[in-house]
Amino acid sequence: MPVRYKMPRERSGITHKFTINGVKGYLTVGQYEDGGLGEIFVKMDKQGSQVSGFVDAWAIAVSMMLQVGVPLSEIIAKFRGMHFEPSGMTGVPETRFAQSPIDYVVRWLDMRFVEKEKPNDET
Repeated sequence: MPVRYKMPRERSGITHKFTINGVKGYLTVGQYEDGGLGEIFVKMDKQGSQVSGFVDAWAIAVSMMLQVGVPLSEIIAKFRGMHFEPSGMTGVPETRFAQSPIDYVVRWLDMRFVEKEKPNDET
């Protein structure tokens, strides 16, 4: 059974506000002492809606995956491009269009937390 590394009682975090086709959302990430990502929370503008409930449950599952050591890059690869409403323009230059709130979140996490591969020096 994998070991789960729970978050400390007090932790640093970032909250990021976003909109997709006029629907507001808030992404909050919690970080371990070393700056590594350990949890995410996503709250959508339309609380109580099916989409809000689904995205909230997905965020809990992703947090648990992170805490048992699933690499963020693998999570991003599985969920990038997931399509459902709301989808549309975001107003964020780096991510102009999102297929869904999950697509937006994993793309933001990729930009913010995944170290970009550097070209290999071939001699």
